[in-house]
Amino acid sequence: MTTVGIIGAGGISNVHIAGWFQLGVDVVVHSLEGAPELVARHGGQVAASLDDLLARCDVVDICTPTYTHRALVEAAAAAGRDVVCEKPFALTVEDTEAMIAACAAAGVGLYPAHVVRYFPEHAVVHDAVENGTLGTLAVQRYDRQGGMPVAPWFLDEELSGGIIMDLMIHDIDFARWNAGPVASLRAVRSVPDRSGTVAAQVVLTHASGSVSSIGGVWSARPVAFRTRFEVAGTGGVLRYDSATNPTTWVNGAVVGADGYAPKAATGESPYLTELREFLAAFQGGPPPRVTAADGLQAVRLADAARRSLALGEAVTVPAELPADAAPDLPAHLPNLEEAR
Repeated sequence: MTTVGIIGAGGISNVHIAGWFQLGVDVVVHSLEGAPELVARHGGQVAASLDDLLARCDVVDICTPTYTHRALVEAAAAAGRDVVCEKPFALTVEDTEAMIAACAAAGVGLYPAHVVRYFPEHAVVHDAVENGTLGTLAVQRYDRQGGMPVAPWFLDEELSGGIIMDLMIHDIDFARWNAGPVASLRAVRSVPDRSGTVAAQVVLTHASGSVSSIGGVWSARPVAFRTRFEVAGTGGVLRYDSATNPTTWVNGAVVGADGYAPKAATGESPYLTELREFLAAFQGGPPPRVTAADGLQAVRLADAARRSLALGEAVTVPAELPADAAPDLPAHLPNLEEAR
């Protein structure tokens, strides 16, 4: 049986561990704090150290703060373990490229947990773009708001990258998935008010000529999580608003009560769908809908947006390299029994 080693025991680890158990795998957990409590809630075993976890698992699932990702991915790669890593991959393009290169050199897989691609309403929109229902894509608008994160590291831009890198990267990735490479972008951000609430806006101009407007809010005041979009092309418009069409999935854990993430409802969690695709790919199945190269491009665009903020002007985005120019990550694990 496959064993997944989860590193980290914060909020998102509750969703991941529930999904892994629904997929019928064994789970071990290591974290500097909270691992016994996570296991007590969901099941699994606690690993005494990172080395202990790596020795006991086949796949590593990294659910730790962003600034720790590179070192943990490199450790997993050195141990010959395939990796799922929460978004964003890293704070910088350099770190992300190093992570991808380490996994490629070790012959292990690496996938970023850009879960918005798996939300049913988003999947419908992407299918409509891909099959031509929307015609030539013209304008995309995305807005995402939620409560201010509780963990202090989120609010330190040196550790999290701030609202664009941590929150808005979801919609940056999705807009690029729909409309293709980005040629330039412009970012603006509010000055936090007395409560600490912060808002930002990023406008992407795609190489195709289409435009994507992406907004995000971290509210220090109580607020319900909300996401909405409008995607328009020559063939029509698709709209969605979670305030009028609540989410219809179960995330398998108690999250969202503070307004930071979608609330639980009924149906399959997009997190479960995501993990199922990753596990199938590791076991020799088709590649998932999000790749390491996608994770790199998301970081590249979020980093460019932060650069735009610093300069106070639009910035040009370097052209994306052809897919065959990136490190060749394996599509799946070797035989798991041979790898252990």
